Amino acid sequence: MAVSYKRLFKLLIDKDMKRKDLKEKTGVSYGTLAKMERGENVQMDVLEKICLELKCQLSDIAEIIHDK
Repeated sequence: MAVSYKRLFKLLIDKDMKRKDLKEKTGVSYGTLAKMERGENVQMDVLEKICLELKCQLSDIAEIIHDK
């Protein structure tokens, strides 16, 4: 089982935001964003900050990918 954050990056495109903008508004580090790009786990408080800033739900930025 893995986590995909493709929804987050699509949402940023839809909101015409860059990763740099998200970093500045939430304080999330580039290292954490890189982890998300690789589909690695990040702390729940990071996801909460992102959701609060983007006014969205967890399901809008992440999804669970089940192993086949």
